[in-house]
Amino acid sequence: MAALLARDGRKVVLIERDMTPPDRFAGEYLQPGGVRTLKELGLKDALEGIEAQKLYGFVITEVASNTDLNLDFPTHENEREQDGGRAFHNGRFVMGLRRAAAAEPNVKIIEGTMMNLLEDGGRIVGVEYKDKASGDMKEVFAPLTVVADGQYSNFRTSLVPNKYHSISNYIGILVKGCPEFKKDKAELILVNQTLIIVYQISVSETRMLIDIQGPMPKNLKEYLTKNIYPYLPERIKAVFLETIQTQRMRGTPVGVVKASILKKPGVLLLGDSYNVRNPVVASGMSIALIDLKLWRDLLWAIPDLKDDKAMLQAKKKFHWSRKSSHSIVINVLAQFFYVIFTATGGYIFHLRQGYLDYLKSGKCGLEMAGMISVLATNPKLLAVHFRAAALHAVCLFFKTEPWYLKPRAAFHSCAFLFRNFAVFFPVLYSELW
Repeated sequence: MAALLARDGRKVVLIERDMTPPDRFAGEYLQPGGVRTLKELGLKDALEGIEAQKLYGFVITEVASNTDLNLDFPTHENEREQDGGRAFHNGRFVMGLRRAAAAEPNVKIIEGTMMNLLEDGGRIVGVEYKDKASGDMKEVFAPLTVVADGQYSNFRTSLVPNKYHSISNYIGILVKGCPEFKKDKAELILVNQTLIIVYQISVSETRMLIDIQGPMPKNLKEYLTKNIYPYLPERIKAVFLETIQTQRMRGTPVGVVKASILKKPGVLLLGDSYNVRNPVVASGMSIALIDLKLWRDLLWAIPDLKDDKAMLQAKKKFHWSRKSSHSIVINVLAQFFYVIFTATGGYIFHLRQGYLDYLKSGKCGLEMAGMISVLATNPKLLAVHFRAAALHAVCLFFKTEPWYLKPRAAFHSCAFLFRNFAVFFPVLYSELW
């Protein structure tokens, strides 16, 4: 944001708590739609020289049924060949973005911790921060303050009513030198009621994110050894056990934050400070970049950022534009897939079997992959595939029953459809407002 506003002729003060590379296992993947947007914003150099790995799709591995579903990302209509997504060390990518900002003469970078938003007459007019070098409390004033302090934002609750809701925990481990993992695909492994997300982030390193429902275990090594290791695919068991025995493991809560219109004048929320979804579709960074592109276009038409009436109209337009263009599709898919991928049994488990079988058909799988890749985020297309997948799952359910149990199959199908809609529509409804 700082680099883009500076290129548009505005003076920007960028306050970073620490200018050293962040060390975290969030924000390590850009979907193809995010890569495309990064190029459109003129920031593609941030991906250069960081060993970013190209990924051309994803594989869903269900261990219990020995299912491997291979889905390729579609080629964008304006490209001859697929450019793919990118996986990388988050800290290296962030440093690339910082270099882009620092290269702009209109950007002043300050190392410090933002402590308070400064308000005057109901309007945010600047921030109070603690300078890292001197330890002094200082103030900086501006017609617009952009808050982008992540999903655990310290300032969100004072600006919008929506709160952060934790839904599970993720354990992140870094596997080194493992040829058994897919090299050009992200992999979702469904094992023992647990979702594991795998993707290569450098030439020799692969990230594994393990979803843990309920409280975070006190002894991570013991939990993974007893509850995950025995059920993994044989090809990765040895390297997984070696990694959890010798490497550092970290855990973090994951949750959701619903987006809403920020009516307080003089301030914006951006990225995970504004809207958070389940990381199962790995689209957080891509959504943030597309949001950034929307805001750049909106702010271009507002020369005076103190024009609160124009800014409020821009906030409303941004809120509804992002829903219709990308966020509603990704947010709904993220929560829906998380529910069915972590199914423990019953109708939800049958729903998963139906959806996986539905995705095996060429066009259906390609279009669903297009939505997940943030290349074709059409809400109407989402609705079409939801209905089609639900009916496909019912037909599949009927086929598994012998002829003399068809009446029972009819009853179970009605209950199955009810459970299907009970999962989908609450998530959809929450995204419509």
